[in-house]
Parts: sequence; structure tokens; C-alpha cells
Amino acid sequence: MIHASVDAMLATARQGLTRLSPQQAADAVAAGALIVDIRPAWQREADEEIPGSLIVERNHLEWRLHPGSGASLPQARPGQQWIVVCTEGYTSSLAARSLLDLGLDAADIDGGIVAWKAAGLPVCTGPSAIESIVAGS
Repeated sequence: MIHASVDAMLATARQGLTRLSPQQAADAVAAGALIVDIRPAWQREADEEIPGSLIVERNHLEWRLHPGSGASLPQARPGQQWIVVCTEGYTSSLAARSLLDLGLDAADIDGGIVAWKAAGLPVCTGPSAIESIVAGS
């Protein structure tokens, strides 16, 4: 499909995509979902990280999270719910759509880490190593 603009592409990606508030995402994590942070190290250093999130930069996402890819991480189990986070919730929508298109259970955080922090939810300093779980501070 060809889109007339990036905004149109984003609108298409968000059709049928679950966009969670920061509190809904925190509740989903408490129920077994995993947050996957797709931001590059410089953004995670500047804007902090969510404790317990898995760091997988955007360019490796599909290979690391699909259980059958041959390059998947141990956390990539069938039925795992993924909640994608970026800085403000734009790139995460595109990434979550890509995961949905692979048949994975994926959503994103509406407003990204900016909204997470504004909601008063916990953050810690970064950057954590790629493909690691963020340790709380």
C-alpha cells in the first residue's frame, strides 16, 4: 500500500492497534506483558528507561521477538504480549503494527516514555545494554 504521507501511514498502522495509556501498560505488565523499548541508546540515556522493559532497538525488533525467527530472544515465547515504547508514541505504533502483522500480540504506549513519566510511573537512568532487561535503580 502506498501512502500519501507519513501521517497517512501512521493512521493506517494504528487501525486496529491497541494503544495503551501508561497506567494500562503498567497494569498489563503486572499481568505478564513485557514492555519493549525500541529507542536508540542516546534517547534512552537522555529520557530514561522503564524498569523491567526489554531493550531491542527498532532495526532488530521483528527478528528478536518472533518465536520462530531463528534469532529470537528467550522472552519471545508464543502468546507473549508485547507493549512497544518509543519517545512519544509514533515509531512505537509503526513497530507494534509490524509485530501484529507477524501474528504477535502487540500494542504500544500512547505518548511513549514522555507520557509514562508524566503519569508519575517509575523510570531509571540508562542506557541499558541492548537485549537486556532494564534493572530498576
